[in-house]
Order: sequence, then structure tokens, then C-alpha cells
Amino acid sequence: MFRERTRILVTGGAGFLGSFLCERLLAQGCHVICADNYFTGSRDNIAHLLDNPYFEVIRHDVTIPLYVEVDRIFNLACPASPIHYQFDPVQTTKTSVHGAINMLGLAKRTKARILQASTSEVYGDPAVHPQREEYWGNVNPIGPRACYDEGKRCAETLFFDYHRQHGVAIKVIRIFNTYGPRMHPRDGRVVSNFIIQALAGEPITLYGSGEQTRSFCYVDDLIDGMIASWIPARSMSAP
Repeated sequence: MFRERTRILVTGGAGFLGSFLCERLLAQGCHVICADNYFTGSRDNIAHLLDNPYFEVIRHDVTIPLYVEVDRIFNLACPASPIHYQFDPVQTTKTSVHGAINMLGLAKRTKARILQASTSEVYGDPAVHPQREEYWGNVNPIGPRACYDEGKRCAETLFFDYHRQHGVAIKVIRIFNTYGPRMHPRDGRVVSNFIIQALAGEPITLYGSGEQTRSFCYVDDLIDGMIASWIPARSMSAP
């Protein structure tokens, strides 16, 4: 998929998804730089990669510019569960917005392709089901989840404007509920809640009427999709 020793920056690389992405990219022969501030990520997630000579780790917050030389950028940095992103909502918005600006600036300078890990939350509380990409959503801009919903929506805006205005080659993927090893056991999301309660012999919590639907994706399949999105025939190349 990538040329040998392609230099790739993964922000949020010590997180649940980021650690699996780093692992896969290294297996493909890439030189991987993992940047993470460890707010929700953990060095335990990447401990098995630290001896790889083509793996670098930088403790860094994406709200601050980062100066590295790379060919590709995967921007995964942002707490994703309500428990974590509502802990410091102002910082969550900064991570999405300032982080996008800083990573897009880096991509512009280095002429790197950049992927934004967006979210199904950009659809808000959708009035249609299932959501299609052309559906613009139904988002409450002042609610307790807005720091994440609107932060990610603004990040998407920035990505497309950097593409239109500066010719930056972008990818934006909207991730739905993903589960697998290395999930934070107390992140408050559906699958982890079910597993923790089942292991403890507790009643399994169903919110609301219990008739709502969810789209679940196993982490390996998501990483497959992330990497496959760089297939040249489907890339959004700079003009």
C-alpha cells in the first residue's frame, strides 16, 4: 500500500485506534511517528512497538504546532467517548479545531497527504436513518456533546477548505462505533459497558426504549478501511 519507509505521522497514536494503526503501518514497512499527549492514550498500548527502529514516539498536544518531516498524516487526536470529551469540553473543541489547523498547516508545508478521523457524531441526533453522506445532520450547537460534535464538524470544514484553497490532499472518514482490544474499560461506550457489566454479573444497561440501532465495526476492519482509503484511484489529489 505504501512505499517502503514512507514517513507517517499518527496523532493520537497511543490511543485505542491509533495504536492499531501504528502497528499495521510498521508491519507494512513504514517509518511511523506517534504523537500523543496521553490524555486517553496509554504507553501500554504501544509498548510492544517501542523496540522497532522505525517507530518514534513524541509526547505532544496537537493544539501546539508540530514540526516534523512526513509524507502522510493520520489525524486521530481527540478523546472520543462522552466521559472523556466532556471532562474538559473547551480543550476538546481546541483539540479538534486547533489540532486540525496545525496538522493541515504541517501537511501544506510538507506536501503530505492527510486523513482526518471524523465521527458519526457529525450527524448529531439524526432525523433520518440510516445516515447518508449527503445528509447534513441535526446537531445541537450548545448542548453538552457539542464540544465533540461541532469540533469535528469544524475540522471537516477546515479540511475541505484547505483542499480547495491550498490544494492539500485530504481524506475524511466518519467513524461509527468501533470496538476491540485496548478499549478503555470505563469509557462509557456500548460494547465496553456490556462486557464490563457481563463480566461483573451485573444487569446490562439499555438506554431509552432499547429499540435504537447502532452500527458496530471491529477495530481490524476499521484499520483496513483507513489504509485502503489511500488507494490512488480513490484519493482526493491536489489539483
